[in-house]
Amino acid sequence: MDASGKYVRYTNEQVEALERVYHECPKPSSIRRQQLIKDCPILANIEPKQIKVWFQNRRCREKQRKEATRLVSVNAKLTALNKLLMGENERLAKHTSQLTLDNHFLRRQLQQQQQQAAMASTDTSSDSVVTVGLPPQPTPQHSPRATGPAGLLSIAEETVTEFVAKATGTAIDWIQLPGMKPGPDAIGIVSISHGCPGVAARACGLVGLEPSKVAEILKDRQSWLLDCRHLDILGSFPTGNGGTVELIYTQMYAPTTLAPPRDFCTLRYTTLLEDGNLVICERSLTGAQGGPTMPPVQSFVRAEMFPSGYLIRQCDGGGCIIHIVDHLDLEPWSVPEVLRPLYESSAVLAQKTTIGALRHLRRLAQEASDTVGLRTGQQPAVLRGLSQRLARGFNQAVNGFPDDGWAAIVSDGMDDVSVLLNESPPTPKGMLGQVATDRFLCSLGGGILCAKASMLLQNVPPALLIRFLREHRSEWADCDIDADAAAAFHTSTRNRSAGHRQLPLPLAHSVEQEEFLEVVKLARQGGLSDNIHTRDNFLLQLCSGVDENAVGACAQLVFAPVDVAVSDDVPLLPSGFRVIPLDCSLDGLGLSRTLDLASTLEVGTDASRETGAVMMNSNLRSVLTIAFQFAYEAHTREACASMARRYVRTVVASVQRVAMALAPSHLPANLGGTQLPPGSPDTVILAHRILQSYRLHLGMELTSSEPGDDEGLFKAFWHHSDAILCCAWKGLPEFTFGNQAGLEMLETTSGALQDLAWEKTLDENGRKTAYTDFTQVLQQGYAYLPAGVRISSMGRPVTYERAIAWKVLADDETSRCIAFLFKNWSFLT
Repeated sequence: MDASGKYVRYTNEQVEALERVYHECPKPSSIRRQQLIKDCPILANIEPKQIKVWFQNRRCREKQRKEATRLVSVNAKLTALNKLLMGENERLAKHTSQLTLDNHFLRRQLQQQQQQAAMASTDTSSDSVVTVGLPPQPTPQHSPRATGPAGLLSIAEETVTEFVAKATGTAIDWIQLPGMKPGPDAIGIVSISHGCPGVAARACGLVGLEPSKVAEILKDRQSWLLDCRHLDILGSFPTGNGGTVELIYTQMYAPTTLAPPRDFCTLRYTTLLEDGNLVICERSLTGAQGGPTMPPVQSFVRAEMFPSGYLIRQCDGGGCIIHIVDHLDLEPWSVPEVLRPLYESSAVLAQKTTIGALRHLRRLAQEASDTVGLRTGQQPAVLRGLSQRLARGFNQAVNGFPDDGWAAIVSDGMDDVSVLLNESPPTPKGMLGQVATDRFLCSLGGGILCAKASMLLQNVPPALLIRFLREHRSEWADCDIDADAAAAFHTSTRNRSAGHRQLPLPLAHSVEQEEFLEVVKLARQGGLSDNIHTRDNFLLQLCSGVDENAVGACAQLVFAPVDVAVSDDVPLLPSGFRVIPLDCSLDGLGLSRTLDLASTLEVGTDASRETGAVMMNSNLRSVLTIAFQFAYEAHTREACASMARRYVRTVVASVQRVAMALAPSHLPANLGGTQLPPGSPDTVILAHRILQSYRLHLGMELTSSEPGDDEGLFKAFWHHSDAILCCAWKGLPEFTFGNQAGLEMLETTSGALQDLAWEKTLDENGRKTAYTDFTQVLQQGYAYLPAGVRISSMGRPVTYERAIAWKVLADDETSRCIAFLFKNWSFLT
């Protein structure tokens, strides 16, 4: 039926012709529709308006079909999750009943023991006293077993039992990982251990893949776990029930230069349970089990894997439900004490390995169903391969294994930056991966140089720092060195990409807002006429872990120089930053506290402020690792090493400066989130510090008041004709206090000032210079700022002739906040 209400019947040939055009162009223009009528004689008897209506109806049907498919998928997810939750609820109910029975039994036993003890106290004979004691409980130990197939199968069967008890039972005390959001779009139900040996994490989620495909993917750990360096199957044999027992040796990358890498020697067992569910479980082989062991490997610390693995259940509507358990002892004693929280955090394990497995499976399922929504010409597998190559290449640079060809050079007397050279990488099988890139570059008569360093940071959320480094490259990068490094790399790989398929720009590939793969064009340097600096230079850049709510997540920014058109096998030389939180323990997360619910909901109470402070300071410390790689020719090796040291030290200093600017201020708790009534003791103290710091930095008095007259000092500050505003850092600048003129300038009150977003008071030019202004103040203690414009809370522009900013110091000379003074301000009419 067309727009006029007339019913139009199309023949099969006409529908086929229209369908062909629709698949090429779902929304043709009027010219295209007229051309279609001319090209297809079978459509000659149809009016152009009718064809327009047909395409409108076709697009509507397509939209309805996609929406119906989406709703069916959501319904299947909800049904599976509901089934999962019902099973979990049933299990918890049984466990509660069992605990009640155990508690009743223990109470009766305790009463009997108390009665026996009372009777024994009235009898002085030694015999009666001895009968009160309970017999000692034997310590369970693994009995030595043969190392043949029978002994290994016995270990495997025990591993299945212990793993299933963790995956579906209460063998471990599980608590929900903070920050996980429930719902059909959630990655799954994720829990972490509390009080068990080592670190453990458990996850359960729905995956739109068949169980056999899921098992194949998960067993190939090196394909999805980017921290896995090698996984070698040393031997295997089939079992009588159709399963497989494998002996596996695995090497893992170290996340930072401050700790050695880990390796595992494990037994992996794949089998079907009696209920038809598929199990892949794994545990370390130690001397206690009587199984075969592997001697220690140089430069690696042997870690232990407790029974872990995957339980895969087929879903009725397609796909499967997967239970994942990771339980490790990472030997924290082998790292510096300051890094031990990293190896004792179940949250870090959950983010890196457990959630990583679910995220990889979900990504593959989306690619298989063609729901990723990428641009034409961008293959998901190719982009995934590029991002994995960047991450693995950065891991190799951070670790610098000798068997990959890396060798340290003599230090320059300072140990803050280590420099390694790679002039003879080994030959990889199939010439794949970062080692293949290194070997290709070295075969051209040069080598690869890596300069790296690690440092500790305070009070900077990893996601915030990485996001700033990504968005403000000019704050830390040297454009000339970037151009030189890119030019040297392009010279080495000029003929490499000829004849290979290339990808269009930009990639800008996002995966669940957790990872970004993009091509970045570097700023061109002006005034230089040589070809090296005038050509356009590009970086392939990977940014991940930028979700601030992901507790224990590592954030990193990795990049490598590329040509304008990125080929799927382009050589990559990754450099970048990695920030790992150290304070992810339960106490740091505030989970070990029992808070009164009513007090936390009462706005303004001390309990609610304390709870907010705990959550705000959940990531107090983190470790930053920097690794930069450069290609060099044989005759430039020494010069390149010297340049790399200087550059990394400069980058370290710049990042430290940025971290100081991003760190939230250490204002007292009562200044962090409450109203400051003028004249209160807290505001008097703050006003005194503002004026004292002004005198210290600028060498002059801001007000005239008698020494020791606190009330007169505050009145002079409060009634000062210039606007004075204080700004604290809590990830982003936040207003904390202002004098009367400052409140009038922003058209707000002292109570509403802290609710006013700092960035909304900046005009376009102020947004461009704001971070530079803060950096200057943090470096030299004060800064004179030119005339500008601010925006009041009512949206009115406010002009000022000039401004002064200075650091406000506490009694211990630590920075508390930054004060701004705006001279001769007025509203624009």
